[in-house]
Amino acid sequence: MDILYLLIPLSVVLVFCILAALGWAIHRGQFDDVEREGARILDHD
Repeated sequence: MDILYLLIPLSVVLVFCILAALGWAIHRGQFDDVEREGARILDHD
């Protein structure tokens, strides 16, 4: 039971880190044009 006092806050911190990384990627434009990047990989000479 004592381990829950450690695991629950750590999991909340991990969720916030993941959300921050996702927000950073969206803000930097990583997901703006995913179709063009997929076609670029396939059309590589």
